[in-house]
Amino acid sequence: MPTTFSAPVVAESAPAGLRANFLSVLLLLGFAGLGVWSLLSLNSIAGAVFGFGMGLISGMAPQVARQWERVVVLRLGRYRGLRGPGLFWLVPFVDSISTWVDQRVITTAFAAEETLTSDTVPVNVDAVLFWMVHDPERAALEVQNYPQAVSWAAQTALRDIIGRTSLSDLLRGRERIETELQELIDQRSMPWGITVQAVEMRDIVIPTTLQDAMSREAQAAREKRARIILGEAEVEIAALFDQASKAYADNPTALHLRAMNILYEGLKEKGALMLVPSTAVESMGLGGMLGAAALAKAQEKTSP
Repeated sequence: MPTTFSAPVVAESAPAGLRANFLSVLLLLGFAGLGVWSLLSLNSIAGAVFGFGMGLISGMAPQVARQWERVVVLRLGRYRGLRGPGLFWLVPFVDSISTWVDQRVITTAFAAEETLTSDTVPVNVDAVLFWMVHDPERAALEVQNYPQAVSWAAQTALRDIIGRTSLSDLLRGRERIETELQELIDQRSMPWGITVQAVEMRDIVIPTTLQDAMSREAQAAREKRARIILGEAEVEIAALFDQASKAYADNPTALHLRAMNILYEGLKEKGALMLVPSTAVESMGLGGMLGAAALAKAQEKTSP
């Protein structure tokens, strides 16, 4: 069966560019108000243009990064440094923001569909990757789109591990496979300034026909085990009977008493029918006992 490739569910790409904030809006409105006042009071078009222009330029200068964010700043295309968290200033039209890097733990879902195991069984595997950016500079400068790169690296690593793992190992050794997968993805993403914290496999789906075959195999194994247990019980019972026979061989009276007890227990059941060999009746003198038992039973029925 051919392998089907599908795009993983990737995290949103890292944002870039300027962001509006309270201080930038305040500067923009302040200079714009000054331009409007200049136009209405002084009838100066140049003052209005100057006010709106200064408002636009000054509004681009202040930027605010959140506590978990780092900002990669370029000056005329060259790396200038990291900014944030908090308030920082840019030189308008000279500085630009390349990437807003989120340093919180990010979750990315990825999957391997119709991937063949080492024993040529097609499986669908869903997993979740937990990762974070520990070096914002390398994440912004070394790879074009690091969230998408991490997603593709995770998917290819999962396919690689599935391809060299048998189905039984895949179903029984999840923890080992998750650890191996985490190490493999971490090796690929470490040069990008990204650390993989954990990988968890959510689901492993195998073909329906194979599920039925595995179910029948498990049922057959349980039946086999039940038969083995029954045979072991028969062996133990036979050993006990062998010991009992040796005890009764040297004591005929005990054997007769045991036989009489068995018959008595059987006759106590109402409506029970028991067949006794004639040899047992003659050797153990059971005729009188059976007659007495039958007479007692008949008296019970006739008595009011």
